[in-house]
Amino acid sequence: MTKEPIRLTKLAKRAGCAAKHPPGFLLPLLGLLPPITDPNVLVGSSTADDAAIYKLSDELALVLTTDFFTPIVDSPRDFGRVAAANALSDVYAMGGKPLSALSIVGFPDSLPATILGEILAGASEIATEAGCPIVGGHTIKSDEPIFGLAVVGTVHPNKVLSNAGAKPGDVLILTKPLGLGIISTAAKNDLDSLGAISEAIDVMTTLNKTAAEVLTRFEVHALTDVTGFGLLGHLRNITAASAVTAEVWVDAVPVLAAAREYVAASIVPGGTRANLKFLNDWVDWGADVSLENQLLLCDAQTSGGLLAAVPAAQSRDVVQALTAAGTLAASVVGRVLSAGKGRISVVQLSDLPGA
Repeated sequence: MTKEPIRLTKLAKRAGCAAKHPPGFLLPLLGLLPPITDPNVLVGSSTADDAAIYKLSDELALVLTTDFFTPIVDSPRDFGRVAAANALSDVYAMGGKPLSALSIVGFPDSLPATILGEILAGASEIATEAGCPIVGGHTIKSDEPIFGLAVVGTVHPNKVLSNAGAKPGDVLILTKPLGLGIISTAAKNDLDSLGAISEAIDVMTTLNKTAAEVLTRFEVHALTDVTGFGLLGHLRNITAASAVTAEVWVDAVPVLAAAREYVAASIVPGGTRANLKFLNDWVDWGADVSLENQLLLCDAQTSGGLLAAVPAAQSRDVVQALTAAGTLAASVVGRVLSAGKGRISVVQLSDLPGA
């Protein structure tokens, strides 16, 4: 009798970044932390940024981040690859270069050690591509498989990119399509009738290294990556930290085709619905923006793309450079409107005057 292969996603209640606590749970907790007074902390927790920045000298600062989650795919090697790309992304989102990493592992006694070996091998593959050796780590026993990395990177203190610098008149550029949470949920629940998980894995295992290298050649006012809080959740972090308002054009946002079909069939991760519930207090939805599109814009991504705020005058050159470099998407998806308290409007681009 042939033994059924182990499906990692069946061992986890929630998959990937959709397993994370939503912003409505986390952000109030950050407000309880004592203020950071060390002048060498250039970026801390106060702006809900992607990573911390600690200045070592006038020429060198460290980028510090950690990210881990439960399986989002069934293949152990792919799980390791996705988790590594996702963790490394936080360094790229700060304008930094990954230096080294440590593995974070929770692993059940019920699984063979060879599966963990495959997870580690997949992570090492992606880390090698990033030029970032995995130099150690820590394991615990857990009911569900958990994997991720703690990453240290470097950046020049004067070249740090954070989520706090967006300016009125900037345009918003996204470098990967949305829909990863919806597609991975379909696959986990045996509802991926289109076999879209393969494309989703290709997206999730594509490093944001190239996109970051292109963006850092231009004037970037704010930068973040799009992961568990969804496009609008991470944009909300930009608008709140930058004290601005923004507008997103729903029909300009790149979305994986299968995700549109699945969301119409109500295949949606719980993390995505939690994001939408939180963001309803921050977002003004246009009358013709459907619930399906609202969910797509709030979809909990795993290893999603970079979201950059750049001067409008440079946007064409930035998009052309990103496209020429082979990024998965290089799309202008909205703009920063004015000074404000972080609110976001979502409209159809085709409905705007002059469109």
